[in-house]
Amino acid sequence: MSEKSEQQRLSVFKTYKLYVGGKFPRSESGRVYEVTDSKGKWLANAPRSSRKDARDAVVAARKAFGGWSGATAYNRGQILYRIAEMLEGRKDQFTREVADAEGLSKAKAAAVVDAAIDRWVWYAGWTDKIAQVVGGANPVAGPYFNLSSPEPTGVVTVLAPQDSSFLGLVSVVAPAIATGNTVIVIASEKSPLPALSLGEVLATSDLPGGVVNILSGATAEIATPLAAHQDVNAIDLAGADDVLAKDLEIAAADNLKRVLRPQPVGYTETPGIDRLTAFLETKTVWHPTGSLGAGGSSY
Repeated sequence: MSEKSEQQRLSVFKTYKLYVGGKFPRSESGRVYEVTDSKGKWLANAPRSSRKDARDAVVAARKAFGGWSGATAYNRGQILYRIAEMLEGRKDQFTREVADAEGLSKAKAAAVVDAAIDRWVWYAGWTDKIAQVVGGANPVAGPYFNLSSPEPTGVVTVLAPQDSSFLGLVSVVAPAIATGNTVIVIASEKSPLPALSLGEVLATSDLPGGVVNILSGATAEIATPLAAHQDVNAIDLAGADDVLAKDLEIAAADNLKRVLRPQPVGYTETPGIDRLTAFLETKTVWHPTGSLGAGGSSY
């Protein structure tokens, strides 16, 4: 064996970056923090997002909102399904990252990743069906059509669950974007790597840049300015503890944000539609049908 073949390869460490507006910036602050596995072994350095990064993410999410909310529900479903296809192709990577993040065996981590992909597909299938469930024609006593239809709330800040780095992440992100919202995701502070890797999948899918923006770092530091931001319409407190959740609720009241308080995400349960409807508004339209005669409507 030659001397060259006996030499060890140089370790190629992965550089994790934020995902904002379809691009991969480093934190504006230049800060990073160490991410370790369940046994304290160093895995990588993750960007420590600043207030400026959070503001940039809001700008990107707002810019993307018009196109994403205006797309047909069927088209959104196609794009979400494409993301699931790409996640399926990178199962090994996510299995490794989930195993490291949550201290699971390879088999258990693989089962978690499978469940996350299945859940993503499940929400993709709801994009063009949710309006049929929560909208419809309302009976009124008069010569009118009275129609209610759901519309997305807008820009949503999502605090990803702290204890479920991938399945929990998918469970809060997929339903929010399925209904036409754009999101700023604050990844699990302790285990952000699966979330940052999800950004790499989204960037090479058909999802428009800015629909999902992923920040890592200290949850409270990033969430506080976002809860008070006047151009954020709603906030999901899934990853906040009781103290932080109370502070964020108070900050969110300034512009009457819709707030989804901390609650079990239901990692192992059938998702249901609660998170699909959490960030939907109802628009009701009245339209005259014409005068009513003995035979009913004039139409």
